[in-house]
Amino acid sequence: MGEKISYEHNGVTGQGYLALPESGKGPAVIVIQEWWGLVGHITDIVDRFAAAGFVAFAPDLYHGQAASEPDTAKKLMMELKLDLAGEEIVNASTYLLSLPQTSSNSVGVVGFCMGGSLAIWSGTLSENITVTVGFYPGSSWERHAPQWRNYVGKKAMIHCAEGDGTSSAPGIQEALREITSSGGSAVAFDYAGTQHAFFNSDRPEVFAPNAAALSWERTVDFFRSNVK
Repeated sequence: MGEKISYEHNGVTGQGYLALPESGKGPAVIVIQEWWGLVGHITDIVDRFAAAGFVAFAPDLYHGQAASEPDTAKKLMMELKLDLAGEEIVNASTYLLSLPQTSSNSVGVVGFCMGGSLAIWSGTLSENITVTVGFYPGSSWERHAPQWRNYVGKKAMIHCAEGDGTSSAPGIQEALREITSSGGSAVAFDYAGTQHAFFNSDRPEVFAPNAAALSWERTVDFFRSNVK
């Protein structure tokens, strides 16, 4: 089990949920929240990464706020300032690399829904972030204005729901095309019969256990092979 923390590193402060592997050391992974905030589903994912051998951290991008219904979640998401969220993710990567428990020289980032877009985008923001995974990211990159050329030498994976249009959706195709043309590598997986948020076990109306299990296995293997 992890814990909510506040940290200060190199004059920068942050807060979130940190979990450490039982072995005492492991590669670093950042988990980015859905539009609901830093809720139990996200802290559970952080704990799962720690159990799988990673130093895992979820920054609290809403700073203590969270939502339990869509209207509030949408409001919080729209109020999120992307430049500041990006800074917090980058700061979190620097913080994780400073921990004695971190065995890697780079950081992986994974996110879900809103966080899926932020995770893929984060690969353009820092040299520390070299591997990214997005679960059903948004359909447009207009707000993020990513500098895709910064993906050179980096790797991305995208998990796509059939209900979102699969990997043929324009936003997914743009990310795949731009990352690979910039000298990175990118792969997308489609999960037949799934809806948006199929990984979220707190939402039984969309949760797809088989797809969730397979996408988790692929994500963990991807990070183990590439976060060094």
